[in-house]
Amino acid sequence: MPQKTVVDSSVIVKWLNTDNEQNLEQADRILKEARDGKVEIIAPELSKYEVGNVLFFGKKLTSEQANIPLYWLFHLPITFISLSEELAHKTFSIAERFKITFYDAAFLALAELENAVLVTDNIKHQGKTKEVKVIPLAKYGR
Repeated sequence: MPQKTVVDSSVIVKWLNTDNEQNLEQADRILKEARDGKVEIIAPELSKYEVGNVLFFGKKLTSEQANIPLYWLFHLPITFISLSEELAHKTFSIAERFKITFYDAAFLALAELENAVLVTDNIKHQGKTKEVKVIPLAKYGR
């Protein structure tokens, strides 16, 4: 059975636009492992919105330039998980406990509920809990 792996928006963006991005080799390794059936990639639905913001505000793409990255956002081997009542309560609890945003807590909560590892290039916020195994993207596969 493949290892469930939650990726956050900082990882997803690397698959869509490589400009000024680091740890691309590690990000690509996750995709290869998903395609080989070794990992199952999941992410909260809200990551689509975060990625859209990065493409617009961070990468400064036009609508035309965003066509291809947005296409791939919906065609990568990622299962996006909608916010359920259970996930919302878990997310809120983690946000409160660690004084992080609901957005950041959603990735941790999903990983905890799904007994998954979380891979992130944003370890500052995501690395605050011991209940979830959090792997910095730079160390993925090492």
